[in-house]
Amino acid sequence: MHEMALCESLLLAMEESGRANAFTRVRRVRLEIGRFAGVEIEALRFGFDVVTRGSLAEGAELVIQEVPGRGWCFTCNETVSLDHRLASCPSCGGDRIQPSGGTEMTIKDLEVE
Repeated sequence: MHEMALCESLLLAMEESGRANAFTRVRRVRLEIGRFAGVEIEALRFGFDVVTRGSLAEGAELVIQEVPGRGWCFTCNETVSLDHRLASCPSCGGDRIQPSGGTEMTIKDLEVE
């Protein structure tokens, strides 16, 4: 389950930010996760609760916003939102699409004390 490793990296980033910005408690973490990032959201929530025990983020609310996938269509030359990697272009129905987004996982902000 790579979600545990993601949570450990997330905690490290919060701890580094805490040292750099002089905060000792994280109340809320807001993440954006791309639809194609390969992250199981419920496993990430579970892992976050486990990994943050005893840390500055213990009990923090984890807010996750899923970001749609994006791709560039060779047929109509448009960048479009995609529900899955093999989807046809929603604008023209074309089948030749180059994925161009939706694989990221980003910390948008932290609510801290």
